[in-house]
Amino acid sequence: MKIDGTRKQDRAIELVLAYYAAFNRGDRDGMLALLDDAVVHDLNQGPRETGRAAFAAFLARMDACYREQLRDIVVLASLDGDRAATEYVVHGEYLQGDEGLPPATGQKYVLPGGAFFEIRNERIARVTNYYNLQDWIAQVSG
Repeated sequence: MKIDGTRKQDRAIELVLAYYAAFNRGDRDGMLALLDDAVVHDLNQGPRETGRAAFAAFLARMDACYREQLRDIVVLASLDGDRAATEYVVHGEYLQGDEGLPPATGQKYVLPGGAFFEIRNERIARVTNYYNLQDWIAQVSG
């Protein structure tokens, strides 16, 4: 059976929404299961990491330093289902100091963000995250 473009687009959107639903539940294994083995992760203003193990290590660091929920999630996808983009608002708490960033004292923050996805074989093959780091620093420093 051939899947038309709209169906592929819908499946890409469902995949990204499932990824964020797992994030908001704290279900890291659920998130990792949606990733390609060789997933590429472009960190905001940071290095590119490759592979599911590197992504798992990133999630562990994030969980130690931050408690976050994403709200107002909007997902758009290409008709062929190969690419998707999101916009969301992060509601978070800074729990433990992260390397090169201000000290943590439980500061709360609200920050708009976005991400771009590449999808291959119904798995997330690339995640590129963006947010305004200077805005975040101002919120946790003030």
